[in-house]
Amino acid sequence: MITIRPARDGDLDGFLALASQVEHWFGPMVEEPGFHRAVEAHIRDGAALVAESTQPGGPADASGPAGGLLFGAEPPTYHVHWLVTSERCRGAGVGRLLMAEAMRRYVTGPGTVEVITFGPDHPGAVESGARVFYERLGFRPGEAVGPGPEGGSRQVYRLPVPVPVPVNRR
Repeated sequence: MITIRPARDGDLDGFLALASQVEHWFGPMVEEPGFHRAVEAHIRDGAALVAESTQPGGPADASGPAGGLLFGAEPPTYHVHWLVTSERCRGAGVGRLLMAEAMRRYVTGPGTVEVITFGPDHPGAVESGARVFYERLGFRPGEAVGPGPEGGSRQVYRLPVPVPVPVNRR
């Protein structure tokens, strides 16, 4: 069972464990003080989520988090700053659960959710499944942006957030 919760002060090591699994796609993070500061700031601001794998009634999986997400909300534009699913949980719906919780918690609509992900020629584009993941959530590819820290291509993906439909409560 996967549970999603807000990240807390002791979760930096879990984010670093996730980062170590994807540095070959994203570039250096684990030893980068700027990445540490960014994670800590998101945690402090309540803009970080952690996915944990648990057994019903049992503790969180000791092998680390199942995933993590850093989010930014500056309506009308919202940003997925970082989303990683652990190697052992990829394809199990963890990323979808993290995104659903982020949308519920942080997106007040209307507006646009943006994420910068791998460009179509980046080796991680297929191997990670990131582009297909975002497309299945309804995101659409936008313009190319500057390369990532590892030198690979990047592209913006956008998801429109409609105006909420008022509920008639009689």
